[in-house]
Amino acid sequence: MQFSVRLSFFLLGFVLIAVLPHTAKGQEHQSFMGHQSLFSSPRRFRVKVLGQDKLEVSWKEPKGDFEGYKVIYTTRPGGQQKVVELAKQETKLVITDFDPSKDYNFKISAVNGGKESKPLQGKHEAQQSGSETAQTQGTKKSDVTRENNEISEAEDGFMCKTPAIADIVILVDGSWSIGRINFRLVRAFLENLVSAFSVEFDKTRIGLAQYSGDPRIEWHLNAHTTKEAVIEAVKNLPYKGGNTLTGLALTFILENSFKVESGSRPGVPKIGILITDGKSQDDVIPPAQSLKDAGIELFAIGVKNADENELKAIASPPEETHVYNVADFSVMSDIVEGLTKTVCDRVDQLDKKLKGGEPAPPITSIAPPRDLVTSAITARSFRVMWTHAPGQVEKYRVVYYPASGGQPEEKVVMGTENSVELTHLNSLTEYQVAVFAVYRSSASEALRGSATTLALPRVNDLELFDITHSTMRVRWKIAAGASGYMILYAPLTEQEAADEKEVKVGDSVNEVELEGLTPATEYTVTVYAMYGEEASDPMTSQQTTLPLIPARNLRFQDVDHSSVRILWESPSRLVRGYRIMYVKTSGLQTTEVDLGPVTSYLLKNLTSLTEYTVGVFAVYKEGEAAAVTESFSTKVVPDPLDLRSSDVSSDSFRVSWQHPASDVVMYRLIWTPTDGGDSQEVIVNGNTNTYLIKGLQPASEYEVLLAAVYTNEIESDEVVLLETTDKRTTTVATTTMTTLTPRYAVKNLRIDEETTFSMRVSWQAVDSKNVRHYRLTYISAKGDRAEETRTVPSGQTSLVLQPLLSDTDYKVTVIPAYPEGDGPVSSQMGRTLPLSAPKNLRVSEEWYNRFRISWDVPPSPTMGYRVVYQPVSAPGRALETFVGEDVNTMLILNLLSGTEYSVKVIASYTTGSSEALAGKAKTLYLGVINLSTYQVRMSGVCAQWVPHRHASTYRLVIQSVTGSQMQETKLGGGGSRHCFSNLKPNTEYKISVYSQLQDGTEGPAVTANVKTLPIPTPAAAKPPTTTAPPTIPPAKEVCKAAKADLVFLVDGSWSIGDDNFLKIIRFLYSTVGALDRIGPDGTQVAIAQFSDDARTEFKLNSYGNKERLLDAINKISYKGGNTKTGRAIQHVKENIFITEGGARRGIPNVLVVLTDGRSQDDVNKVSKEIQMEGYIVFAIGFADADYGELVSIASKPSDRHVFFVDDLDAFQKIEEKLVTFVCEAATATCPSIPMSGSTTPGFRMMELFGLVENKYNSISGVSMVPGTFNAFPCFHLHSNALMAQPTRFIHPEGLPSDYTITLLFRVLPDTPEEPFAIWEILNRNNDPLTGVILDNGGKTLTFFNNDYRGVFQTVTFEGPEIKKLFFGSFHKLHIAISKTSAKVFIDCKMVAEKFINAAGNITTDGVEVLGRMVRSRENKDNSAPFQLQNFDIICSTSWANRDKCCELPSLRKEVDCPALPKACTCTQDSKGPPGPPGVPGGPGIRGARGDRGEPGPVGPAGPVGDTGVPGPQGPPGPQGPSGRSIIGPPGSPGERGQKGEAGQQGQQGVPGRPGPVGREGPPGPRGLPGKDGPQGRQGPPGTMGTPGAPGSPGNTGAQGKQGTLGPPGPSGTKGEKGERGDLQSATSVQAIARQVCEQLIQSHMSRYNSILNQAPSPPVSIRTVPGPPGEPGREGPPGPQGEQGPPGRPGFPGQNGQNGNPGERGQPGERGEKGSSGVGVQGPRGPPGPPGPQGQGRPGSQGPTGRPGNPGTSGRPGVPGPVGPPGPPGYCDQNSCLGYNVGEGEDVTDIRGIPPVQLPSSVFQNYGEVEEDDPYRYYQPNYPAPQPVSPDDPALALDDVELRSPDVYRNTRSIKVEEEQVGSKRRIKRGVKNLPKLTN
Repeated sequence: MQFSVRLSFFLLGFVLIAVLPHTAKGQEHQSFMGHQSLFSSPRRFRVKVLGQDKLEVSWKEPKGDFEGYKVIYTTRPGGQQKVVELAKQETKLVITDFDPSKDYNFKISAVNGGKESKPLQGKHEAQQSGSETAQTQGTKKSDVTRENNEISEAEDGFMCKTPAIADIVILVDGSWSIGRINFRLVRAFLENLVSAFSVEFDKTRIGLAQYSGDPRIEWHLNAHTTKEAVIEAVKNLPYKGGNTLTGLALTFILENSFKVESGSRPGVPKIGILITDGKSQDDVIPPAQSLKDAGIELFAIGVKNADENELKAIASPPEETHVYNVADFSVMSDIVEGLTKTVCDRVDQLDKKLKGGEPAPPITSIAPPRDLVTSAITARSFRVMWTHAPGQVEKYRVVYYPASGGQPEEKVVMGTENSVELTHLNSLTEYQVAVFAVYRSSASEALRGSATTLALPRVNDLELFDITHSTMRVRWKIAAGASGYMILYAPLTEQEAADEKEVKVGDSVNEVELEGLTPATEYTVTVYAMYGEEASDPMTSQQTTLPLIPARNLRFQDVDHSSVRILWESPSRLVRGYRIMYVKTSGLQTTEVDLGPVTSYLLKNLTSLTEYTVGVFAVYKEGEAAAVTESFSTKVVPDPLDLRSSDVSSDSFRVSWQHPASDVVMYRLIWTPTDGGDSQEVIVNGNTNTYLIKGLQPASEYEVLLAAVYTNEIESDEVVLLETTDKRTTTVATTTMTTLTPRYAVKNLRIDEETTFSMRVSWQAVDSKNVRHYRLTYISAKGDRAEETRTVPSGQTSLVLQPLLSDTDYKVTVIPAYPEGDGPVSSQMGRTLPLSAPKNLRVSEEWYNRFRISWDVPPSPTMGYRVVYQPVSAPGRALETFVGEDVNTMLILNLLSGTEYSVKVIASYTTGSSEALAGKAKTLYLGVINLSTYQVRMSGVCAQWVPHRHASTYRLVIQSVTGSQMQETKLGGGGSRHCFSNLKPNTEYKISVYSQLQDGTEGPAVTANVKTLPIPTPAAAKPPTTTAPPTIPPAKEVCKAAKADLVFLVDGSWSIGDDNFLKIIRFLYSTVGALDRIGPDGTQVAIAQFSDDARTEFKLNSYGNKERLLDAINKISYKGGNTKTGRAIQHVKENIFITEGGARRGIPNVLVVLTDGRSQDDVNKVSKEIQMEGYIVFAIGFADADYGELVSIASKPSDRHVFFVDDLDAFQKIEEKLVTFVCEAATATCPSIPMSGSTTPGFRMMELFGLVENKYNSISGVSMVPGTFNAFPCFHLHSNALMAQPTRFIHPEGLPSDYTITLLFRVLPDTPEEPFAIWEILNRNNDPLTGVILDNGGKTLTFFNNDYRGVFQTVTFEGPEIKKLFFGSFHKLHIAISKTSAKVFIDCKMVAEKFINAAGNITTDGVEVLGRMVRSRENKDNSAPFQLQNFDIICSTSWANRDKCCELPSLRKEVDCPALPKACTCTQDSKGPPGPPGVPGGPGIRGARGDRGEPGPVGPAGPVGDTGVPGPQGPPGPQGPSGRSIIGPPGSPGERGQKGEAGQQGQQGVPGRPGPVGREGPPGPRGLPGKDGPQGRQGPPGTMGTPGAPGSPGNTGAQGKQGTLGPPGPSGTKGEKGERGDLQSATSVQAIARQVCEQLIQSHMSRYNSILNQAPSPPVSIRTVPGPPGEPGREGPPGPQGEQGPPGRPGFPGQNGQNGNPGERGQPGERGEKGSSGVGVQGPRGPPGPPGPQGQGRPGSQGPTGRPGNPGTSGRPGVPGPVGPPGPPGYCDQNSCLGYNVGEGEDVTDIRGIPPVQLPSSVFQNYGEVEEDDPYRYYQPNYPAPQPVSPDDPALALDDVELRSPDVYRNTRSIKVEEEQVGSKRRIKRGVKNLPKLTN
């Protein structure tokens, strides 16, 4: 039951509660103690009506010993009293004769031995309604019980009714001796105590302090103004704990609680109440006396162990009523009534004294000190000074504590001092200081002030130096007063945070070496100055440790066939050893050797004639450094040496030789009669070097062959010996020769088949039967080379000599060798061919950016031609490229217009290069003619010219000659004049006209100078006339809140006329006059006039007030011309709605178009673009305007944005409506934006943050990636992309009350688990105001804002539907915020709703951010990576129900959704150019005429049809924005590298932004095998490789497949069948292959670089017409095996595979993240393969397909064919159209077979003319991309001579050829090798 008695007395009091084991004196108190020492009263009275005649009374058992209960109840009216005695166990009484119409009063007492406790009293009132009520004595009937009529002990007690008021301060002991359980009882006691008084601001005030070792204020007197608030504070009173310093606490409340600023009131009784449970540890008498002297009445309450004498000394007299003592905390409640009665009485008495009764004790007033000053402030101390207080001050007490809360501390100084230094303070902390003057018996009030300590000095000049791979030194400048320093350092990694290490040093140390660091790692080092346990602000620096230094200067010595010594240099003294890894370059098995700190090693047991790659790893304590690698090749196994014969007899002779090496296992010895017969063979032990051949025929010649066999079964070449046995009659082998045999010279010695490096020698044998062999020698005529000798068997009569010097005379001698000696000598002179240059350089097919050159090939067979060209009449670098030996014409592209070029063609040979065939050629001039000016005025001028027949665009620039003023514009190719305005008077200008082709080629400027007219001299002043000032139209009410950038685009074509143009000006004047504020804080207005081109009359920021603006409108002059509306709208978009012109962010852009006719160019495309970008467009048509065109120009809905009048006089009819609609659209709170084909109020947040195609590349940390469809751009916000925009730019008027947040995004694998705000608004203190938070770890979604009261509120959504947002796919999220709820829609389906309060508005002085991590560290914000495709805020809560989620493939319904952007649009009334045949669609209903479409995609290749005339292709597309990632097709396969160690599987990495193309590095190691990829489409043909050196011809091939590129070329004449050529050396072939591959790779890289950089490059042909096969080429001449030479001809291509059928297009999948590469050692360049076996002489089988032929001479376009019949209805597949991952960006499909295709920039032809088609618009050159020529290249030093045939010139680009002698005895190869066969 609730008490309602009010305590109304003024009482300034404070309660001291001390607990003592003593019975307090005083009659009433003594009697009470007698009862309470045995048992207490029953508790918690309740009544309950059980029926019409039954009433139940219940209570709770009291504490203590008792025997039973006595219940007395009285009924009224009637006054009947009944007494009932009950046993102890009975706590209920049921009255069976209950009368509901009567009141019942109850008294329930506990009984023990004739004694009764104080009764528990209660009442039940009669109720008309029949409900039961229990009421305590003294309560009013209107009171209602709180808990079923239950009465608590507190409600049982006394209520103070005095009208007096008081200030009561309660001082509670909170020391450890009380304990937490007993402290709860203290709270209950205090609650009962407070309940007895009427607590209000103008009645009794109650404050409370708690003390132990140090006191503290829990609340002041003026803190709470109601009893309920005080009781609530009591319930929440915390337990302090500590010692018992009561004296200090008494002084504390005197100085702090009983102050006016604390709520103490003068003239009001003051009461102090102390509660304590023990003896004080300090003196209590002086503080208690000070309180009494100050007029404060003290009460002392002791519990348990309190000191009774101490309580008496504290309390005011009389002690019988002011001192209380109870034995335990559990019985404290029993003294509440006596205490409150006494306090109530004293308050009443004191109040009477203060109001005129007995005078109250005087309050001593002592003046405090004055003029508090703080000085000498440091981080840890400051000094306090003051002016002395008057009188005899004994001491000054200085109390100080942190203002933010903390333990007060104090210092006491003598009364003669007036300053003290406060030390050991915290840095950067505000301290409150109070200074008290202490007198002998009193103290003054406090002199107060505050001071803030400084920041701790931090270290300066932090330096990281002496950096090695594992250490770095840290040095800093010592901070004053620091006790030491702490250094923290950790590596900076993108993976999980590494452990931070810590180093602490003393105060005298300022340099430390950090050890044990990881090589090649960036470390952050932070140094703190320490001041005890406190640290200063940090100083941080970063440095990267050095990488481990690899070994240096790896080289090889003593290379032979099976061993090599490798040497290297040690990189550092820290190297512990080396690991050597070597592998056959063509093999897989790796051998490793671990060594100590040595610098050389001998590799043994190698394989001969094998290239090895060796890697040397320096091993450090920290790991291995990168390998230094080199390659070498072992030599051929040596042949047996010095094979000779001896001991010749008629049937035997001995052969002997010398061992070639120590590892020979055996020798193979074969002898054969030269005149025919069986060969015999023996195997000789490797230790033997002689053998006796027996069983021979007399007088017979034998050929002896000897080969060495080595350990790895490799056999050397055979050495040959010819020996003849003696006749039987001859006993000495050397004397069997007869002198009678005649000896003959050879006949018909002839030299033919000369090349630049070889010639063929042949002769006719005369006496072949007796000739043992022929000895052939040759030497240059100059004698500058040693004579060479070759031995030819007697059965052979020809030999090819090579390699020879070019253009050199040789003397060739053939000597037959007879058994008896040499025969006669035959000699002949021969000359090798010179390195002839090509001849007859011709130029044809000149164009504006290209020309064709042709030349006659030289007589000598070449390897190819180097073509060098450089502009002569204009600056530019020389470029070069290379074509094959069968090419004698090429088309040079990408040249400057009208420029003369120097062209050189240099033939390349095996032995060098020819001189250059030089000439000059000039491109056509791409420029207009007859440029002239007219209509020259003060502020404008017009230019005209004769158009260029091939120009598609003109770029016009006008620039002042002396100033910086410049204007630039573009006109279509049909334009021939243009007028410039806004020029300065009396200024000379230069007008430049640049002609541009449709592929982007731009010609040189054609210029004309003109000077504008000067300002005319003003005429004589006329007499002044009085004219009324202009009247400014008043603003309309609807426009007073308008704030927009408004542009009027006015038709100024000839059809308007002067009169009608004046009407338009009046309409503009009236419409603009309806606006209110003009300027940056209101509406800005710009006007442009258009005809053939657009002219800006004035910009948005030109005028800042209405008067000047209206005046400018009246001054607009009529332009005249044709009607090019589309070009004019583009002009407005690019030149007026720009920041430089005054356009503002976050402000609606409104465009009003006025026109009188149909546009003569296309308006659909630019209108769609400008509407999609958020512009609000109104279209006003009159006269002959096309209404359908107006609808396409204007925003939707058309009934609000399209106006049409018959003539200009009817403008008044639409003016009011137009002004209203324009001003409604111009409200900045919610501007209109296009959504789903209409406009709706809202904000396009993507555009406001710059996340659009033409702006994102300037934002750090943002890249563009494919979205949900190819056509949608999506933006990847990386971890360093914290995007922020000022709120005033985005929401200048704040947020509306109801709105919907729309987000289309996806969470990535590397999105952190911590929460991040995908969008939020911060105030200027970076406090969040509104936003959306995603918790990737907890899978929850949270919205937050501040409600209308300013209270921060959040709602969090979770569950399975919410979790979908975090699964890595794109999802569309709507959050609809209203005044009462927040609804969440996921993928256009509502999943949750929670109630919120209405929101308050936001401040606009902060920022809005995307992706900010909630727990950003320090002051640095961090961003979470995620992908964002769409973000809008719609000013309506119904948008989520209207949105159809057309961006999501799974929810898109074509019938309900608008066409995708950049898709092949299937609506409106324009035609696109013809696309390739598509898949036939099913029959469909006839649709409306569609918009002019973009070019269609490339369809799959169809079967080869009949040869037709190739049609022209579309023009190339415009240059796209930079920064877009494009996956190009793969390059040519690289050379095979050394097998590296298999790297460990890496984790999924984050895709990085594409870096620049690096230099070509060596191939890497073999990685782990990847997963099988999908079947790729056939790739485009590769570029022409560099020709190789002459090789042996292959077998006769079959007819090749049809070639590509152009009509058939003329057939070549069939050459003579050549003799089989010798094999090139293995090293030569390898070098050729390397160069071909490198040039192919460079060609591909340069092509894709041009695509990546969006540089103009030759377009790629989409479809070509195959040509017929060419004739077989001529065969190369034979030659002996040569050493490594320059690059060789390309090898024969392999058989082409069959083309697969094109697969159906699959649905685009979500792009996976790029995996990281495995870790492995970079492999060196792979070795060349061994030379192939010798070809046989018989005709071969059918050869492989030949490479495509070069393009033939271009033909003129054919006559267009007749119009075909209409095809079946097509199907618009938007995914096949140009998007962000088809031909432009990344794609998950395999595009290796699709060449890059540039689409045309415009599908509209020049107005009024037909452009002649460019036959080479899609020409794809088949030679490598031109590369810059080194400035010191000799080719640049050659003089250009027109059409000349130069002599031989060998330049420095020739590749050095090593010469190797071919031994005279080596002629037969067995087993692995074969010598070239000699021909007759």
